[in-house]
Amino acid sequence: MASPFTEIVVGERTVKVTNPDRVYFPALGLTKRDLVDYYLSVGDGIVRALRERPCMLRRFPEGIEGEAVYQKRLPHGAPPWVETVRVKFPSGRHADELCVTELGSVIWAVQMSTVEFHPWHSRRADTESPDEIRIDLDPQPGTGLPEAKHTAGIVHEVLDELGWQGWPKTSGGRGFHIAVRIEPRWGFTDVRRAALALAREIERRDPDRITTKWWKEERGEKIFVDFNQNARDRTMASVYSVRATPQAPVSAPITWDELPDVETEDLTIHTVPARFAKLGDVYAGLDEVAGVSIEPLLAWADRDERDHGLGDAPYPPNYPKMPGEPPRVQPSKARQPADPPADT
Repeated sequence: MASPFTEIVVGERTVKVTNPDRVYFPALGLTKRDLVDYYLSVGDGIVRALRERPCMLRRFPEGIEGEAVYQKRLPHGAPPWVETVRVKFPSGRHADELCVTELGSVIWAVQMSTVEFHPWHSRRADTESPDEIRIDLDPQPGTGLPEAKHTAGIVHEVLDELGWQGWPKTSGGRGFHIAVRIEPRWGFTDVRRAALALAREIERRDPDRITTKWWKEERGEKIFVDFNQNARDRTMASVYSVRATPQAPVSAPITWDELPDVETEDLTIHTVPARFAKLGDVYAGLDEVAGVSIEPLLAWADRDERDHGLGDAPYPPNYPKMPGEPPRVQPSKARQPADPPADT
């Protein structure tokens, strides 16, 4: 028996949505059709955020309580108008990923059971040159939203001193993401090095509550500034992406003025459409500002290495060993020097 379906007209496209009544969020009774309607309601915003970027899809064919599929290659069966871009992974392999140029592509991805969209920080014109630094504030056990807000305030302070504009959004969890538009003149290695230097400066402002330690066992009850989100093929949930947790939160854009009072549980698939209708795309300005040079951050990286002995930090485990990278082994498992022989 053929699956039930409905047809959604999206601009010049007609997208066939099968099993529109399949429940994706059981706690709320939200269906695939509800997810489609949400992305239609924030269409301009989600397309602007994803436009021309390689995009990894987090799919849930049986709903969010089922198995997650991390889809880097475009799913089979895409109509010819759905565009792709070829990217290289740290392993040296490549893939053709979704490259959104219109809302129809987003809705087709939802038809393919996509809940979350995770774009690269570079675009199709030059996938090797990021145009964005991403600051990921990740609360560790024992910390939460209040500590993340405090850290975001310090980020704002540092960016102001640089004369840069940052664009904050909720992560959809307990943390925040902040984007800075940069000139696409550097490769991933330099952009990550700049992001590490920025993270260390943020940490330096309040080391009792902020950390850049890569190994979890060293972080303590602090906010981790995840510099590795700027490495090749590392992605974060897009602004306006729904997150695959029971209450269907959204990674939602906010203003700096809203930061002290924002509650992430108030920004969900139910509330963000009305906010978008009222305020428009709060993140739109990110694509309207000129990119900044990362040279000040690269100078900080040089200073940290020269004056403080702070070289590179570990890459994620799926990366090849990088030049200048310290040993990629957590401190508690590092080989300890042998004891000197006893005097006889």
